[in-house]
Amino acid sequence: MKRIVEIVPARPGWYARWRVEPGGTRCYPVSLWVLLEETDGTGREVIGVDCVGQWPGADDNEVGGEFVRYLFQTPDSGVPADAEPPATVPGRVAGPDLRAV
Repeated sequence: MKRIVEIVPARPGWYARWRVEPGGTRCYPVSLWVLLEETDGTGREVIGVDCVGQWPGADDNEVGGEFVRYLFQTPDSGVPADAEPPATVPGRVAGPDLRAV
């Protein structure tokens, strides 16, 4: 089990890239960063939660999606070519439930 140590908003330009089919990816903006710690204090990790409430290792991520990596693209350079608006994800209407982390 892990515990949340800190939650901070992500700056514009951060994206989470997911593989949704062989040879196909989709990016969603990262909304916030979460610092997690093992309950015994032995290890820490940072995860990004995207704007549709997905994060690496979550049980309710988009079906068939596999996390690839985080990427940063300066806001003035536009969005990644595989960026999708969050409204296109069926069944996602609320933010992430971080109690399950």
